Amino acid sequence: MERAPRDGGSRPNPWHQKRGGGAAAPGGGGGGGSKRGPSKKQGGSKNSGNLQTNRVEEKSSIAKFEEARLKMEQAAKKHFVSDYQSSDEEDDVQIDPIVGAVLETYAAMGGVNADLGRTQHFLEEAFQSGAATCLICIGSVKRIDPVWSCSACFCFLHLTCTQRWAKDSLLHQKNALEDLPRDKHPLKITWPCPKCRKEYESNDVPQRYYCFCGQKEDPAYHAWLVPHSCGETCGRPLQPACGHTCLLLCHPGPCPPCPKTVRVPCHCKKENPRPQRCSQKSWSCGSQCSAVLSCGSHRCSAVCHPGLCEACPRKSEQLCACGSQRQNRPCASPFWQCEKVCGKRLSCKHHSCEKVCHSGPCGACPLSENRSCPCGKISYKILCTEEIAPCGDTCNRILNCGVHACPERCHKDKCGTCLEVTVKQCRCGLHTKELPCAKEFLCETKCKRSKDCGRHPCNRKCCDTQCPPCEKVCGRTLTCGQHKCESVCHRGPCYPCPVTASVSCNCGASVIHVPCGRQRRTRAPRCSKLCLNPPECHHKKREDHACHFGHCPPCTQVCNMQHSQCGHNCSKPCHSAVWMKVERQAPAGPWELAAPQLVQRNLPCPPCSEPLQVICLGKHDTTTMPCHAAKSMSCGKKCGRNLKCTNHLCDLECHTVNGDEDCETCENACELPRTPGCPHECPLPCHPAPCPPCRATLRPRCHCGVTQVYIKCAEWTKPGCDRVALTSCGSPCPKSFPCGHKCTALCHPGDCPDADKCAKKTKAYCPCRRVKKEVRCDILRSAEFSLPCDETCEVLKLQKEKSEVDENKKRRAKEEEEARIEAERFQKRMEGTGRRKTRNRNQNEMKDDNKRSAFFYLSVTAVVIVFVAILYFQLS
Repeated sequence: MERAPRDGGSRPNPWHQKRGGGAAAPGGGGGGGSKRGPSKKQGGSKNSGNLQTNRVEEKSSIAKFEEARLKMEQAAKKHFVSDYQSSDEEDDVQIDPIVGAVLETYAAMGGVNADLGRTQHFLEEAFQSGAATCLICIGSVKRIDPVWSCSACFCFLHLTCTQRWAKDSLLHQKNALEDLPRDKHPLKITWPCPKCRKEYESNDVPQRYYCFCGQKEDPAYHAWLVPHSCGETCGRPLQPACGHTCLLLCHPGPCPPCPKTVRVPCHCKKENPRPQRCSQKSWSCGSQCSAVLSCGSHRCSAVCHPGLCEACPRKSEQLCACGSQRQNRPCASPFWQCEKVCGKRLSCKHHSCEKVCHSGPCGACPLSENRSCPCGKISYKILCTEEIAPCGDTCNRILNCGVHACPERCHKDKCGTCLEVTVKQCRCGLHTKELPCAKEFLCETKCKRSKDCGRHPCNRKCCDTQCPPCEKVCGRTLTCGQHKCESVCHRGPCYPCPVTASVSCNCGASVIHVPCGRQRRTRAPRCSKLCLNPPECHHKKREDHACHFGHCPPCTQVCNMQHSQCGHNCSKPCHSAVWMKVERQAPAGPWELAAPQLVQRNLPCPPCSEPLQVICLGKHDTTTMPCHAAKSMSCGKKCGRNLKCTNHLCDLECHTVNGDEDCETCENACELPRTPGCPHECPLPCHPAPCPPCRATLRPRCHCGVTQVYIKCAEWTKPGCDRVALTSCGSPCPKSFPCGHKCTALCHPGDCPDADKCAKKTKAYCPCRRVKKEVRCDILRSAEFSLPCDETCEVLKLQKEKSEVDENKKRRAKEEEEARIEAERFQKRMEGTGRRKTRNRNQNEMKDDNKRSAFFYLSVTAVVIVFVAILYFQLS
């Protein structure tokens, strides 16, 4: 089965990214199948050992399938995962814990989620990346962006965009006011909210970034707080005003209804007060109101309700104000007037009341009060039957022109048109002309100013600088790039596109609405419905998975198709509809950018991997092997049968045995234990025990260490042999006693015997070493022997002491003389007796120094000789 090629650059399937490991599935069975299959194949290859024929057979069936699977995995990783990039620029955060912390205090006071309303919507927008949109720049409001929030509609926009919007709005209004007279300037100029158009004054332009509740400036973003909030209690007064403040943590949007409980009576005050939510403290007891209506005759029949009672719905016959007529009218409007003129005689008895239907007295005659002449200069009080006459003075009432007065005499009629001729200026102020005052002067000059839109000229004749507003349609392309501005031509940027676009999932069940122009950058909503695409493989039904775009995930069901050779069902994942990359011709250059082509193909079933129990050739183990490679072969272990030497086992790999002749011949050296003490190895090859006697010769040193003794190893290791006698050379011992004389015994181990009984003759001396005597060594070393000095020794000792005293005196006298001579020499040197004398003096000094050095060396040599001689005599 082969499908038509598809463009690999089409929209990728996000299903693979969400369910990790799906990218490798298209390559012949997904991640799970790829892990099971290779392990069994590798086991089969290992069990084949060194049999070259089995390797060739497996390569023809397994290696090709593995190569195809790896190619499909690479194609799937490249075209199904790496090309998919989410439009979300921020990571999703866990909303539930943060929203729970914001609503914790509100819930503790008894608030419910149903009362949150718009607050819940604004909280979700603050968390959902891309949901909050700045209406000025049509960009996403990120969690770390400084924002400004409108106090009326609670939308939050970029702070910098709001500042620019406000300044541009104020600047456009100021530019439009430059052409108007100063007396026509408005008292104040304002800038509107981009969404609800609420007017803000010029000093309300935001300069700082505050949190939603306004308590903290520049709130830092925290991952566990609502973005743009300070994390403190909101504290804003609740609306409608009830005296309580908001209990939520700093939040976007309006504050929710007050959750506190108060005791209030019902609307009609008949029932006793009961606890109610402060936000819903108005309650109805359900009984009839029974309050007296405004008509004063009937009572309210409505159920207990808030506010004033409605107007009485009943009708009744009611008299008009003058009482002359009756009419069936609603009780709620008892006062009415008929069209009859009163006609009663006034108090003057000459005139009648001209008022329409009224109640009460008619009043005094209006002509009996003070009346003025037509021009109003003189007032009279005359009878109501008399008419007042003009005063005869000039009228002087201001005419309709508003400048000149009426020149006629006081008259009853209206003043006429002003006929004075004046120099009049046209409305635009460019031309003058003499005309009657009542006639307006308009020139034919067209206004060259621009209208308030700043795009179109006024072109009105004789314009008074108050150009009419532009009534043309703006028609500029909006930021969405798809629609035109339908507003009246205006200054500045157009309002954001009011049209919303729908972004839906593949099946259309989940839809979200975004501002026009953002549908391409908005990620499709997550759909909880199941995908309805029919299966592409041989299975009757596709595995259940969520709705998605692009190709469906590869089928991971078991193939279950029967193998033709063995009859087992294929246990690998489905591979009858696998997308594979088609090799195309290499492009001629970098300008040829062709998208990779994918083709859906039906791959053959891999070799049967049904496990079978197979016994090895040596019948050691039973191995589980795949069906396609199930044959008796070497298990890889050693044979393990005893060789002819009875000491070793057969080391050959598991093989077929038909008697002992098939096992190997032992060629190892003898490894039997030797006689204790024998360091030599058996020279024979491996053989049964015991080994023959050792014929090696040992050459150890004798006890005295002078010569080597030749001994047979068999005699040395023989039990009960005298090793001391074997290692003795029989020569005299060369060692010396502690006294210094030679040992008299033959070669022996250890210390020399009878060292304290040495009978050698030695010389003994008196303390002064003048008298000497030959005695035995053992007697000389005994503590009882001593040789004292005689009288001659004492005399010589005294003479020696006397001579030493005389020598010391001579040496001291000589040193003093040398010091005196040195002092004189130094004094002469300081006096300076000439260069020749100085040179002679130096030569003399050098000679003296040489003499002293020679004397010193001779003395040292003599002392050394004497010391050596004394030592020699003592030793001898």
